[in-house]
Amino acid sequence: MTGHRVLVSGASIAGPALAHWLHEYGMTSVVVERHDGIRPGGQTVDLRGAGRTVARRMGIEDAVRAASTGEAGVAFVDARDRVKAAFAAEAFGGEGFVAELEILRGELANLLYQRTREHTEYVFGDRITALDDHTDGVRVSFAHGPDRTFDLVVAADGIGSSTRTLAFGDEARVVPLGLYTAYLTIPRAASDGSWARWHNAPRGRVVALRPDNLGTTRALMSFLCPPRGYERLRTDEQKQLLRHVFAGVGWEAPRVLRELDAADEFYCELVGQVHAPRWSKGRVAMLGDAAYCASPISGMGTSLALVGAYVLAGELAAHAAHRDAFGAYERIMRPYVAQAQRLPPFTPRIAHPRSRLGIGLLNTLLATAANPVVQRVARRFTSPPADRIDLPDYTRLRNR
Repeated sequence: MTGHRVLVSGASIAGPALAHWLHEYGMTSVVVERHDGIRPGGQTVDLRGAGRTVARRMGIEDAVRAASTGEAGVAFVDARDRVKAAFAAEAFGGEGFVAELEILRGELANLLYQRTREHTEYVFGDRITALDDHTDGVRVSFAHGPDRTFDLVVAADGIGSSTRTLAFGDEARVVPLGLYTAYLTIPRAASDGSWARWHNAPRGRVVALRPDNLGTTRALMSFLCPPRGYERLRTDEQKQLLRHVFAGVGWEAPRVLRELDAADEFYCELVGQVHAPRWSKGRVAMLGDAAYCASPISGMGTSLALVGAYVLAGELAAHAAHRDAFGAYERIMRPYVAQAQRLPPFTPRIAHPRSRLGIGLLNTLLATAANPVVQRVARRFTSPPADRIDLPDYTRLRNR
């Protein structure tokens, strides 16, 4: 399919990764992003299994490692900051609670942007408003720019993808997991080291702090709650909600709450997964969280984005007809996505106990799992979901 022009909606991770591979196979990409540029910051993401393999094939693994947060592991602590269980980044072969390759989302997005900007047209501060899919192409309308026509369109604009809605209506279901999570960046304190720290409080509340490589600390506050529309509140209302929900929580919670007003990197979401009966319709396809968000709980979002971009571009290069390419992309990716979305039983409740007794039981289980002997035995009978995909080799298709 050499020579095709592809419009990609979204310039986070999946979109620029797709632009990289499309260029490798002689196709032209235009990436439209509603923000004014690559969004900086963001929380820590990780590369696992097949995601690392794709990063290596892209030639960015060393760059990702150089930009790593340097997170040494995660410690589960009580209100007096006493460690109850700890997992180094190397635990479970680097595929455990913390992966060997940890990088800020914004750092990875910028890395991919810098690698693709010379051969990819980026249109910032705009978004798709209409799609007219016909026999010879897709006529696309934008909020600000003039209409343009492309051979294909790919929605890679996240779990709340507006492009997905334009093309597929309400076919895709966003399945809530009963958890709200807020993310923000706060000043680093003397108590922050190279380890992430996780603290459970009664009533299903969690406060976590993670180091970064920029001299600040990434904070997370999550709590069990059925969907109540909190994700649609104004930012100031969301911050007030957090003050109410986390009132009385000890450890570092008061510090995080004090920093809410000053936090410009703040985001609150209803954690969920995207389940779609199909990932393509006519000349429009979906990629990454827009198609198959597995939720932050899975730890697989970035790997799914990178692997999905690799497979989608490779299949477009391998087939003369886009329908055949989209079908092959889905056949290869569906089992991999199913594994990533298959969360442990009672998730996320098991990691957010409601009672002090439940917190004590969780810490006991974690302490047992942190034992190196237990880890060695467990690895003999388990394989990380990220490893369970037979990645095609598209090398022969490059620049043909």
